[in-house]
Amino acid sequence: MASSNDLISEKLTKVNEKLNGFDDVDISNDPMDTSTSSNVNQVNTFVIKTQKTSNVEGQALYCPATQIDADEEREFSTPYVRQTKAQAESGTYHRPARVYADGIFDMFHSGHARMLMQAKNLFPNTHLIVGVCNDELTHRLKGKTVMNGKERYEALLHCRYVDEIIINAPWTLQDEYLDKHRIDFVAHDDLPYGAAGSEDIYKPLKDKGMFCATQRTEGISTSDIITRIVKDYDVYIRRNLARGYSPKELNLSYMREKKIVAVNTLDSMKARVNNMEERYKEFVGDIKNRGDELMQHWRDRSTDLLHTFLAIYGGFNGAVHQVMAALSPPASPTTSEGIPAMTDDDFKNEDGEEEEKFYETDN
Repeated sequence: MASSNDLISEKLTKVNEKLNGFDDVDISNDPMDTSTSSNVNQVNTFVIKTQKTSNVEGQALYCPATQIDADEEREFSTPYVRQTKAQAESGTYHRPARVYADGIFDMFHSGHARMLMQAKNLFPNTHLIVGVCNDELTHRLKGKTVMNGKERYEALLHCRYVDEIIINAPWTLQDEYLDKHRIDFVAHDDLPYGAAGSEDIYKPLKDKGMFCATQRTEGISTSDIITRIVKDYDVYIRRNLARGYSPKELNLSYMREKKIVAVNTLDSMKARVNNMEERYKEFVGDIKNRGDELMQHWRDRSTDLLHTFLAIYGGFNGAVHQVMAALSPPASPTTSEGIPAMTDDDFKNEDGEEEEKFYETDN
């Protein structure tokens, strides 16, 4: 009896064929022995949702999309019948709707990813095919790209929404190409796209009911990204020079290189001056804070010393006050006019004898 991994691999092969819409493969009466592996039921239910899934030992759970050359011959065992939109929208057709989206996909960004997400979600059961033009065709009809063809293909292979990519795709879609790759619908934004003497190369597909419109993401495009780089050209040149790229790699002339080096040197000096200024401010601030801390410490310490002194000499200080009070008696009483009042001692001479008192009498 075959091992469980062999049975799972066979099952995956059949599921992939059915998902791709290449053959009307019957997987309802599969001879796999469900008692041989606990993972079989998981394969039967989960793997049918995506051709990128595999539970086979030694294989990743998610794999890159399938890559096919546009000129590659494809053979199918059953005739192809294109789905209608009603059939695709119902989700009950015996195979997924094969939706095709084409483009250049230079500097793959979120706008590309959102467009592919929309295409993938057009119908309940969708197999998304992405056509990518090669460098020769793109440079001739649209202009030079930042990424080469291989880099653009690789970016799409790892997009989660993409099931299959067709490299060396044509600029315009002919019936022969659509039939060869069994394409049911074509997804693109609804703006007229003129090329090859036509105001809108997608008009024939719109007339046939094969066109599905997607929405562009505002504020992001390959042209926008390139514009940002061109706008801040000097910044990125200096950035890459600092990271070790040579002037030759950056296509810089001798004079341009020297100018950038001079600007970098000036900016470096400015940065050093600013840094020194900041450090000076920090130094002055530290001194001030330290001075404030020392003054506060002295206040706290002097208060403690005073309290200690009073605690030790407080009783003695009271005795001193008593002695001073005794040594310094209160001042003599005064008359109402403020003149000191006369006492008996004022009428004694130096020997202590009482002198005669003279009183004024009224006439």
